[in-house]
Amino acid sequence: MMNLTAQTPAPTTPKTNGLTSVEAEARLAELGPNTLPEPEPPSPLKVFLIQFRNPIIYILLLASALSFATGRIEDALFIFVVLLINASIGTYQEYSADRAAAALRKLEQPSAKVIRDGVASRIEAKRLVVGDLVLLESGDRIPADLRLVDASDLRCDESLLTGESKPVPKGPIVEGSSDVTRNSLLLLAGSLVTRGRAKGVVTATGTATMLGGIAVELGRATSSQPPLVARLAKFTNALAVFVGLAALVLVLAGFMRGLALHDLVMMSVGLAVSAVPEGLPIAISIALAVSMRRMAARNVIVRSMPAVEALGSTTMIATDKTGTLTSNVQTVTEIRLPDGTDIALDAHADLDKCEIRASGLHSDLVRERARRLLRAALLANEGTLARHDDLWVAAGDTVDVALLAAGRKAGLGQEELNDRYPLAARIAYEPEHKYAASFHHGSDRIHLFVKGASEVLIEMSDRMDSAGNVVEIDRASLLAQKEEMAARGLRVLAFAEGEVGATLAGSLGHGHLVDLVFLGLAGLQDPVRPEVPNAMKDCHAAGVQVVMVTGDDPRTAAAIARDCGLSFHAGQVVSGSDIDEAARAGDQRLDEITREARIYARVQPAQKSAIVGSLIRNGHIVAVTGDGVNDGPALKKAHVGVAMGLRGTEVAKESADLVVTDDNFASIVAGIAEGRAAYRNIRKVVLMSVATGAAEVLLFMLALPFGLPMPLLAVQLLWLNLVTNGIQDVALAGGNPEGDELAGPPRSPLEPLLDRLMIRRVVQSTLVIGAGAFLAFQWMLAHGYGVPEARNITLLIFVMFENVQTLASSSERRSIFSVDILRNRFLLLCVLAAQMIHISAMYIPWLSRTLGLSPITPLEWGLSMLIASSLVLVTEVDKLVSRRRRDRSSHVA
Repeated sequence: MMNLTAQTPAPTTPKTNGLTSVEAEARLAELGPNTLPEPEPPSPLKVFLIQFRNPIIYILLLASALSFATGRIEDALFIFVVLLINASIGTYQEYSADRAAAALRKLEQPSAKVIRDGVASRIEAKRLVVGDLVLLESGDRIPADLRLVDASDLRCDESLLTGESKPVPKGPIVEGSSDVTRNSLLLLAGSLVTRGRAKGVVTATGTATMLGGIAVELGRATSSQPPLVARLAKFTNALAVFVGLAALVLVLAGFMRGLALHDLVMMSVGLAVSAVPEGLPIAISIALAVSMRRMAARNVIVRSMPAVEALGSTTMIATDKTGTLTSNVQTVTEIRLPDGTDIALDAHADLDKCEIRASGLHSDLVRERARRLLRAALLANEGTLARHDDLWVAAGDTVDVALLAAGRKAGLGQEELNDRYPLAARIAYEPEHKYAASFHHGSDRIHLFVKGASEVLIEMSDRMDSAGNVVEIDRASLLAQKEEMAARGLRVLAFAEGEVGATLAGSLGHGHLVDLVFLGLAGLQDPVRPEVPNAMKDCHAAGVQVVMVTGDDPRTAAAIARDCGLSFHAGQVVSGSDIDEAARAGDQRLDEITREARIYARVQPAQKSAIVGSLIRNGHIVAVTGDGVNDGPALKKAHVGVAMGLRGTEVAKESADLVVTDDNFASIVAGIAEGRAAYRNIRKVVLMSVATGAAEVLLFMLALPFGLPMPLLAVQLLWLNLVTNGIQDVALAGGNPEGDELAGPPRSPLEPLLDRLMIRRVVQSTLVIGAGAFLAFQWMLAHGYGVPEARNITLLIFVMFENVQTLASSSERRSIFSVDILRNRFLLLCVLAAQMIHISAMYIPWLSRTLGLSPITPLEWGLSMLIASSLVLVTEVDKLVSRRRRDRSSHVA
């Protein structure tokens, strides 16, 4: 275990108001940004050399050396030039992907909450400097080495540095040895706050931190290969074995016919390159990288490349409510006093101008009671709202800020109240408690103020305020009021106050929250994001189910869900207590509930993880959203964990596969569309690569038994596959979405990449291309064409077949004539480029001589185009039959 006392922080004297902006900028200029050393990106030369680490490349280099040794200098040079071109293209693609990945990492910049110039604000963590006063709460990642100034029930996870998984208690006063005291005061950069609140002064930043020292020594681990790419690499290796056997058969057959050994070896090399899609893993990586960039443009940052594929196959989204489905702009719109007196707060009006919906009551008394409630809301509050440079600057939870704003409307200021009631102790809000409390010094007593969930505070209180008098609490009436407010979609909070003897001031805690006076309820509104209802419709059309998982009251959750467009009935709303009861009965009972439930209300984080596990057992591919420290287990358990970028804790982001930078449900749905588009593009590349390679093998396997010469030379095969075909593979991998990705159900997680449809299309294309080229070659030889001329036209026919196959592969279902090619100009340009490169080769003397090419007549052009167009006919008929079969199935269903 690492010795945490190894680093001795520089002594600093924290200021209550923090550093000034001028001091901070001066220290930043002197010490540099608070960042860890970034790994040096590989140089273009290194990336270029890596392109030659491929068994196929070794074979080609051997073939080049063999050609050189036998006097075929032009063949040797051509192979070498093709390898250089191929390596250059690969270098550009890989280097661009690395730069894009680095750009994506910059989009997810950590932040820190600091006090500067006496005002709490959030800044980029890299701008922290020694002496900054940092505020921390549960879920935060500690941004630099800190010396603790103040703490409340603080626990930190230092496993990143020590390997110790148990959270470590921290506090400014710890009994024991000096070493223990020092460790308890030191908060290490990179560790996580799992519980409580704290204030600490920065003692070291960047590489001067303990984490920075480790980073300098060890560097950063490289990312692992996506599973899909690994599976395709295995597929390529298996295909290589098959091709090797086929090449061996052809060599033996050719040897028996007396063909030259050099020609047989070169033919085998060419066929190996033709049939083994060695560029397929690279094309898949390109498809995933392009989708990552597109997702980033739609506010979804991909932290794990396999998540692109997984998100596209999602069948169930378990989403939070606040900030994801709603705007996360809380406003107090109503105060309900315990006797039923209702005060409607206008969003822009002071309390004195608000409507009081009660009869027979003195308005001044009602407003004074409302101010008493808001006093509790402001004192038991961890947010800040202050005017700075003529602007209101807020920090903290949106509910806390909303309560502070309501207090301002009532003429109450947080600073004045804190001066009047000095803070003695605080109980920070934690999900398992469902309340926050603060203890304040009075003249001879300790005053306590509590805010939290209505049912919890109603149960904790034994008296209530009624018309300015303290009476026995009427729990049934208060719960009915809360239910009525929640049914209107309000988020309802409760408030209470009490007193504690001053002699107990040194040991204040949860046990003192007794004999409370219930002050009333506040209703907050958080409107549904305007784009969410349409996103819900897209999910329905895409066969993706949505469930809401929230800590809110069931009535509130149901009202918001209706506004969102989520379809459900009363029996599909369950609570956290229902989940606990079902979990105690066993997985089978819990799975029965989650098959039907659509809204999970009053859910604890541990229950959220159980829900996700149950949905997975029910056969769903689950994407789950989360923002809190306790959401980590659920995010890790899900197939795709989605953290919120704006309000999400660092724990949630570290546990997630994706980070949604705008916390918007619609962005998740957009990410699903991009994931599906990436998978489609991968299938298109596989179809193109496997079909054209298999067709070339078929061409040779037909030619040899009929006693024909080799239909194509080895250099022609290399040209065909590493130049013309390679360009079009990249075009398919980076192709634009077709626009209907959300128009059908998600694919089955058990569906193989080469499913029945793909296998049928591969077989069809192989037969049409291979047989078509063979018949053309045979016909030309039978009608007086010399072997070089026949090969010249056969190679052109193959290039045209590749062009047609690329265009036909641009959509699996839609007709080539209905696809808007102009939407994917890159694809069209690559098809034209492949054809123009081949035509140019006919007129470049050295290249035409090496490849055995020559210009052809207009009639030969027409016949070649006619033969290649046969592939259009076959694929169009197959697509038409598939569409009609699918339409009949949908009508029957």
